[in-house]
Amino acid sequence: MIRKLGIILRAVVTLFAWGAGVYALYKFEYLTAFGDVDNIVGMLPVALALTGAAGTTAVLWMKRVRRLVPVTAAVALLVILSVALFPTALRGNWWINTTVPDGAEAVPDLTLYAPFSENSKTAKLDESSELRLAGDLPVLDGATALYPVYAAFAEAVYDENAFSQDKVLCTNTRGAYEAIIAGERDVIFVAGPSERQLAAARDAGADLRFTPIGREAFVFLAGKENPVNNVTYRQIRNIYSGKTAYWGTLGWNEGGRIIAFQRPEGSGSQTGLQAIMGELPIQAPQPLPDAGLIGANSLMKQISVEWRGVQPAIGYSYRFFAATMYANPGAKLLSVNGAEPSAENIRNGTYPFVADFYAVTNGEPEGGAKLLIDWILSSQGQEIIEKTGYAPIGTE
Repeated sequence: MIRKLGIILRAVVTLFAWGAGVYALYKFEYLTAFGDVDNIVGMLPVALALTGAAGTTAVLWMKRVRRLVPVTAAVALLVILSVALFPTALRGNWWINTTVPDGAEAVPDLTLYAPFSENSKTAKLDESSELRLAGDLPVLDGATALYPVYAAFAEAVYDENAFSQDKVLCTNTRGAYEAIIAGERDVIFVAGPSERQLAAARDAGADLRFTPIGREAFVFLAGKENPVNNVTYRQIRNIYSGKTAYWGTLGWNEGGRIIAFQRPEGSGSQTGLQAIMGELPIQAPQPLPDAGLIGANSLMKQISVEWRGVQPAIGYSYRFFAATMYANPGAKLLSVNGAEPSAENIRNGTYPFVADFYAVTNGEPEGGAKLLIDWILSSQGQEIIEKTGYAPIGTE
């Protein structure tokens, strides 16, 4: 009887081990994308999951004799190592050097959009604004890509005589979130927050309120000489989870290894990528084949790098920033699932990666901040958003 119970227990644990291994591979999309795994680093999670399950099976069913004790111990150690290393393997986090810039990205000339400046490129209303703020003007900040639109808000609404440049700042997404959490800004204009930014707000006791005010496409870019013009949602997830590392898997055999650039944690574009990846871990950036390819500290400039006669890079940004504010003539926007990131496809929902951007306050908006946000949601505010190059809120 005891022997039968032992066999049943070992069978249950064996099934559990294999079930856990298969579930892990299913959860992280290795079963559905197995044919697209084209590199050793990308295959390691599969190898570790199978090693863990097979090793557990071997330990459970190996004969209990003295001469096999060292073998059993070695296999057990292999199982423990497989389980312990699985999270690291999912992220491909084996490298000391990465391709993520550690400083602030180079930015376009924002003075071109400064409120009330001569020859400003800010969008203009065809009529006088229905709101005029002349007293305690709200201090604004936000993402670099959104500076043109909130600078246009200020120019349309703020009294020029009461305005000063310290009322409209641009410290980028990370800086703006830090400032609103610290109570140093009245309104910031940004994409949705990262988990780390939400945690920082909770730790500081900040009550962030998010008001959607417009929509923008999250786009993927490659060099113009790259013959790949379209990628699928699955291919993007495969590339940035480390399963696919070669352009040949996407049909461009001469492209060699994909250089998948990323942005620093907390930046608006990195948060956009995280939203697309969901619970699927983003692979740690792999070492560049040549350190010189990092180039200027700007993903928009890095996209068009050449290596061995081809342009093997892929990256991401937001449409207005990539196409207008800081356009790289050597780069192109990629279609996704056959849909171009055009204004029409953003409005009709054909392009898959469209997200709201927000006016964010610390606590319920009040005073001038509330008046400004209410005006932004009015037809005049939405007109500014559309004229700048973004999609008004609620458009499909």
